[in-house]
Formats: sequence, structure tokens, C-alpha cells
Amino acid sequence: MSTPPPTGPLVTRDTLAGDLRALGVQPGETLLVHSSLSALGWVNGGPVAVVQGLLDALGPHGTLVVPTQSGDLSDPALWSRPPVPEEWWPAIRATMPPYDPRVTPSRGVGVIPETVRTWPGALRSAHPETSFAALGPRAAAVVDGHAPDCRLGERSPLARLEAGGARVLLLGAGYSTCTSFHLAEYRVPSPVVEVGRPSPTGWEKVREVSITSELFEELGTDFERDRPVVRGTVGAARARLFPVADAVAYAERWLPLHRPRDLYVDAAPGGSGTRGRP
Repeated sequence: MSTPPPTGPLVTRDTLAGDLRALGVQPGETLLVHSSLSALGWVNGGPVAVVQGLLDALGPHGTLVVPTQSGDLSDPALWSRPPVPEEWWPAIRATMPPYDPRVTPSRGVGVIPETVRTWPGALRSAHPETSFAALGPRAAAVVDGHAPDCRLGERSPLARLEAGGARVLLLGAGYSTCTSFHLAEYRVPSPVVEVGRPSPTGWEKVREVSITSELFEELGTDFERDRPVVRGTVGAARARLFPVADAVAYAERWLPLHRPRDLYVDAAPGGSGTRGRP
């Protein structure tokens, strides 16, 4: 049985750059991108062409930022996709390799961020579970100083992006991936929990703000209704473009009114009890 040909559209580095410019991406800006390669259509060159198109649209003075999370560097007691037998937990904790920004792969954020992570000249932040990678002249200013006990708060790249006037590009990705909303969780009352993870000196426990993306699609729908969000198409993908600061400010008002406290039952990055969920 033959494989049917792709339905397209045919997407190239140049068409991507053109669509991004038409959407409103500006040369020289700093852009935090959440992406889905499969949503774009048939991309000639795959994720490499997508990164090239993004860099073309941003130009030599622009900076590209992506999440490069590694949520599997976490307590196996919280894993559910898939879970592992409880009798394995001590051995997993004792032997799990610690985070190394040079070699630890990203997980659960897609192939485009992983391509950025390994791109020549890319810099990556130091948090062992919720790192970001960046390319461009402001890369160091974005990723430096990511505190090990602050996944997505004031001492993370998100706060740097907010202060620097960066914008978010959802490129075929939904609001559930919008890490900017997490910064608001640090600014409204949220539970603090103890999380376990590997370190160069062995298994460690750190107190952290509990975070979840459980309501982010609903939050994003309201945000898009109430705030100016640029919408368009890049390749075959739906795209949205908006300032980090707008997303954070809106979420700061929205979350206290809408989130039930029982969402925050643990501190798995991006969700409740999930392994490697972004």
C-alpha cells in the first residue's frame, strides 16, 4: 500500500520568513516562540528551515528564544506518562544524570526548540527543569541568572523578556504552551511545595512555587477576546503574536478569579503529576 503524497502547503525558509513578516514580526525584536512543526504544513528542510526562517525575519539584531524544558529530571513519584513501578523510584533518584545545559535534551516542547538548543551560538539557561535557549545579540541577557529555585518566576528568563519588551509567537501552538502565564502564578498567591531532582552532588530537594497550565487554554481565550492579539497564518499554522507583558498582566488579574486551589497538588512542570509535560 503506497503512502499518499503530502497535501501541503509546501513551506520553505523563504515563505516562512515572508509569512512571519506579514504577521508583524519585526527585525531586531526579541521573540519567545512556542511552536508545532506538524502544524506548519510540509516544510522543506524541517525544523532547520523553520529556525532559519525565524532568524531571517528577526534579522541580525533580533533574538530568538524558545523553551527547552527537561521535565523528566524530576521525582519519579510524580510521573504518569508513563508511570514507573514504585520499587524503581530509589534507583532512579540515585542514578538520574544531573542537568547539563550543553547536553541535556529538551522534552515535550517539540523539535523546533531542540533545534535551537543545538544551533551554533545558542545559549541556554541554568534551571534543570524549565530552561530556555536563545540565539541573537540579547541571548545572554535573557538566559543568564536563571535561579535554580525559580522555574518561571522573577529570576527566570520570563521576567527578563517581560522587562525587555519581548513578544510571544504562538506558531501552530495553543495557549496551553504559553509559559508567560506562569510568571503571573508567581505574582498571585500560589502554594509552595518541595520538589526533588538530581544535582551534581546527588538527589536534592528544593522549595518551589507550584505551577500548572491546566486552565491556560481558557485563560488564552479570554485574553484574546479582551486584549489586542495579532492573528494570522504562517504556512498552514494558526499564529498569534502579542507582548509578554500583556499576557502576564492579564493572567495576574484572571487567575485569582478562575483557578480552583485543588489544581495545585504537586509541582510537576506545567501540570499535575506528569512526566516531561511542558
